[in-house]
Amino acid sequence: MTRPSLILLALDESPFLHLGTRALQSAGYDTAAAQDRESLSRILQEATPALLLIGQTLAGQSGMKLAAEQLERFPSLPVVLYVEQDSLEIAKEVLSAGLSGYIFPPLTTSEIVTVVRRSLERARRLGDWVRGEVKRTTASLQRQVVEFDAIFNNIADGVVILDKRSRVMLVNDTAARTFGVSQEAVFGQPVEQAVRHPDLQSMLERSAEDGLKYHEINFDDGRVFNAHYAAIPNIGFAITIQDISYLKELDRIKSDFVHTVSHDLRSPLTSVMGYAELIGRTGPLNDHQREFMARLQASIRDITALVNDLLDLGRLEAGFDSRREVVQLENIIGYTVNLLEGQSRARNQTIKFEQQSGLPPLRANPLRVRQMLDNLIGNAIKYSPAGGEIHVKLRSEDGQLILEVSDDGPGIPPADQPRIFEKFFRAENVPETLPGSGLGLAIVKTIVENHQGRVWVESTLGQGSSFFVVLPAYIPPIS
Repeated sequence: MTRPSLILLALDESPFLHLGTRALQSAGYDTAAAQDRESLSRILQEATPALLLIGQTLAGQSGMKLAAEQLERFPSLPVVLYVEQDSLEIAKEVLSAGLSGYIFPPLTTSEIVTVVRRSLERARRLGDWVRGEVKRTTASLQRQVVEFDAIFNNIADGVVILDKRSRVMLVNDTAARTFGVSQEAVFGQPVEQAVRHPDLQSMLERSAEDGLKYHEINFDDGRVFNAHYAAIPNIGFAITIQDISYLKELDRIKSDFVHTVSHDLRSPLTSVMGYAELIGRTGPLNDHQREFMARLQASIRDITALVNDLLDLGRLEAGFDSRREVVQLENIIGYTVNLLEGQSRARNQTIKFEQQSGLPPLRANPLRVRQMLDNLIGNAIKYSPAGGEIHVKLRSEDGQLILEVSDDGPGIPPADQPRIFEKFFRAENVPETLPGSGLGLAIVKTIVENHQGRVWVESTLGQGSSFFVVLPAYIPPIS
């Protein structure tokens, strides 16, 4: 049997209190009475009435104010205000406070019951509508959760979502399989404990130190993944991993092929260059013959330089530059600048070298560092206009040496900047008549990374480029 609805009457002692109580009880409602603010709050908390009928004043306090306070606590409670006299101001206040309505004498018992029934019916319809909206919204959210779960767990790339404290929030199936973990077991754990892989740990440490976002993760079975670490505003961080094992194998095959071909080309090129030089000794050449020979020798030198670059890159990628010694980078820069000043003077250019005093040493292969500087400063000379300036700056900061090589050349288009360190890549605005193999910056990047450093470019089209190299300074062991 359904329990009758409880109507709470918060009214001062008056004939209307008795009239309303009899009328509502006769209509089948239960009633309760509150004589002051304390009893009103207590009954509302304990009995959860279906409707509050409150007087314009209650124990000397404003009924309107008390009603507004209770609506703050119970927003869905229908409230009817009883006033002694109708007025426009009362109507405005009732509407503004969000009450269901108000009544005023003269009133019959049937009118009191009718007002209560209408208010309850209106509240019921509003409640039904709210519940329907909640159900509809919840169903929509549930569908979205199911769809998200299906997408999240079926994408080919691995994804790990972390909160702001780097604890695991989500791991998709691909990432769980890759790292050999259970999605349920790692939930809520710090990522360093949840996924124990040295390359991933290294990426997390370096991202905290210097903002590194990309890193390779190598597995013992030969698989290689490219990992990307990125912040998610107001949530935390995302780690995505992509299997690049196939691309790595293709790159290895290509490198092996290039290395082999380069070796096979070197001997014939040496022979051709030797015979070209001997031709001039066999007898006098006319002007046309001398021009042809000069072009032939220039072409051979270009091809030989390309072959040498390919062989150098192959040796660097294979790790054949393990020689290390403690050097002062500023000395190698000064030596390189002196050697290249002839090229810059021929183009009426100026090389300006600025260095911070008291620079720490560097543990490096000096020959490879020279090669890196040759490429960076040589490129600045090549791409700067006649009469331009090349700036070379060296400073130290937080245990690192920071090198900057700047030119006032044409700059690099923004779309080309992410690929500028790739093998054989040349920016689209480089004239075809300007010689170059597209390997110089790839060699620079490999040398820098072999010395545990970083290299990047900042460039504005039409305003020149600045190449930055960051290398760890040498810290002598404590004896």
